[in-house]
Amino acid sequence: MEILSVQEVSYQYSDAEAEAVKGVSFGVEAGEFLAVLGHNGSGKSTMAKLFNALYQPTSGKILVNGMDTQDEARLWDIRSTCGMVFQNPDNQLVATIVEEDVAFGLENNGVEPGEIRRRVDEALKTVGMQDFADAAPHMLSGGQKQRVAIAGVLAMRPKIIVFDESTAMLDPSGREEVLNTVLRINREEGITIIWITHFMEEAARAGRVLVMDDGKIAMEGAPREVFTMVDRLKEMGLDAPPMEEMGRRLRAKGIPLKEGILTVEEMGAELCRLCLKN
Repeated sequence: MEILSVQEVSYQYSDAEAEAVKGVSFGVEAGEFLAVLGHNGSGKSTMAKLFNALYQPTSGKILVNGMDTQDEARLWDIRSTCGMVFQNPDNQLVATIVEEDVAFGLENNGVEPGEIRRRVDEALKTVGMQDFADAAPHMLSGGQKQRVAIAGVLAMRPKIIVFDESTAMLDPSGREEVLNTVLRINREEGITIIWITHFMEEAARAGRVLVMDDGKIAMEGAPREVFTMVDRLKEMGLDAPPMEEMGRRLRAKGIPLKEGILTVEEMGAELCRLCLKN
């Protein structure tokens, strides 16, 4: 079932000459993990803000679980259905104690205290931060802060979560920590994930990839399909995932590696296979 439908959507900032998003159409299935890639200025972050009605399309239509984002009477329902996690976790943390921060949205929504307690505990456990419930957010690492921000969104029980370059400010270990948490949420909770990033190795772990360029969808498909078109990606200012690039160079040296290797684990297995073969 399609939970997000983007229909010929364009968006133009009031002070800009050109449209940031240009006639984009695609759908997202319930439970899908979709990665959206693109260089700076490609329109991917503008798209993110259109999904839960922070921006309204200049033209076209977006339906979130059947609700039109331009229907002002449904805005709260839309934003409850489609949560967002932004680039800087400090911009989403509002309380001095972790569990109070996770409870903030629920309290403002008038949820009953006993239900708040249950949801906060459940959300913190889901992101592996239950042992930090009484901690001060400013004392946490970047990855831990981002997991608390994710817990705050999870507690609202959305069907979709949009991550707008949510690992961009983290170091490699923090990025891995957050991405593994999100992959587990998608797999175990069935929450639809839209993962907007410029890190190719992150997008390689999605089920489907959209590549945006100049406000349009330039490429779409499974990661193994998209990332083998290295020359086209480079034309758009993007690189292939490191393992795909390594495989390409090794094949150029005459090593008969298979194409479509995206992860370190896959590269290790393929090299072992070749060694045993020889």
